[in-house]
Amino acid sequence: MRHLALASLWAGALLVGTGCSAQPLAPPPLQSTLRWPVPAPPRIDPAKPVLWVGLAPRLSAAMPLELRSGGGLMTLVTASGGRYSSPRLVLHWRTVPVQPALEIRRQVLGPFASFESAEEAAGRWRAAGVAPLIANPREWEVWAPLDAPLPEGLGQARRVEQTLSQRLVLELRRDDGPVLMEGPVQLETPGGLLWQGGLFQGPFRLQPDAYGTWALVEEVPVERYLQGVVPHEIGAGSPPAALAAQAVLARTWALRNQIRFHVDGYHLCADTQCQVYADPRQAGAAVRQAIAATRSQVLSWQGEPIHAVYHATNGGVAAGFEEVWSGPPLPYLKPFLDGPQALQTRFPLPLAAAQVPPLLSGGSALYGADHPRFRWSRTITAGQLGQALRATAPQLGTPQTVSVLERGVSGRVLALGIQGSGGSTVLRLDAIRRTLRQLPSTLFVVAPSGAGSWRFDGGGFGHGAGLSQAGAIDLARRGWTLQRILSRYYPGTTLQPLSALDTKAPGSAP
Repeated sequence: MRHLALASLWAGALLVGTGCSAQPLAPPPLQSTLRWPVPAPPRIDPAKPVLWVGLAPRLSAAMPLELRSGGGLMTLVTASGGRYSSPRLVLHWRTVPVQPALEIRRQVLGPFASFESAEEAAGRWRAAGVAPLIANPREWEVWAPLDAPLPEGLGQARRVEQTLSQRLVLELRRDDGPVLMEGPVQLETPGGLLWQGGLFQGPFRLQPDAYGTWALVEEVPVERYLQGVVPHEIGAGSPPAALAAQAVLARTWALRNQIRFHVDGYHLCADTQCQVYADPRQAGAAVRQAIAATRSQVLSWQGEPIHAVYHATNGGVAAGFEEVWSGPPLPYLKPFLDGPQALQTRFPLPLAAAQVPPLLSGGSALYGADHPRFRWSRTITAGQLGQALRATAPQLGTPQTVSVLERGVSGRVLALGIQGSGGSTVLRLDAIRRTLRQLPSTLFVVAPSGAGSWRFDGGGFGHGAGLSQAGAIDLARRGWTLQRILSRYYPGTTLQPLSALDTKAPGSAP
């Protein structure tokens, strides 16, 4: 979509005659805002919880949008009530004028490595009396008005000022002429929608987002949503207690994080920035049984859904929340050695730096040790490191040394220093893996590996906080129950029905 200056919008304005002179018609006043106006998604009703999930955010305007039914007709319902049905619909993109033009004015913090880090920064801004927005145009950012005071310690904000005189709409081309759809557009699909290899039941919405692009959104009941999450997150072949734990956590996580894409008019995305939500047909009998057996059950702390983070494998030692993301510790996300008592005695926490290599060199008796990334090794060259840091540390030059500056209680790296020919930089917390994407976790040791390269030997895959899926699978095979598994990874929490909790998620949504 093109961003045109206001002057160009009125370059061809009508002239109004007054005697022998003519004057241009005055343009209407600008609308000033932080973003493209987007209606908020509905609050989730505990009695009948439905999530709005962005199946396809920021749809590309470079090609038409093709929608195919899984069986029978689909029906598009426009905002004005028009109905158009077909088993296959092709929608084209078109730009139309915005009158009056929209003036985008905001200051932007970020990018942040995760929603959690953006949320912490937004919370500090909110405490200063500002009403910020968390957005994800490509990376996580925090937006606020240009005149909002910036609290100390949040870094440097950049200014964004744009005047937008066109916007993107959808067009359905018919024999009797095109039908413009400015959104939102409802999509009714009795036979489901075929999308990216999956079959989704819907109903669906096509709607503009905060950036002037569009998103395909599914309105999906929470229990059906879990059918598209559980098998893709932990694997459909996991033992029953592990599947049940994943169902509880996925349900809890969704409710706690319903504000994540509030700025775009829906609750959650469908990829790893949220929970992977893919073809629900992968949910076999065991998955469906686990979902049914835990129906409406969530983990709570002091009457609210917990931040139910989880990951593939912790490498044998769980991380505390504060070892992964900016912000204060959470009482139910604590570091601990994930293994038998004998190993807990051998490797007491806080794990000393000298104990990290022995832990990583062995650990076959730790829980979840059969995961393929329970132990791993990666080599990163100076060229790869420089490329990864180019955007955030352009002054660095050629990397020369890499060193661990600080470790957390679990032994994970909290600060990684890189010295280059032109300067230095420090990666902290979740920015380490977000920047050095080759690294499966921050539980590692690093040493030179020849000229201009470094070897990282580590353990685990993911952030390490909360449930280790590999650990849960191992424990379930050892006969551990659902409640015992959840109590291990989230001590002090309570398993309760959704109806008993306060489901107003904390965060930036009003």
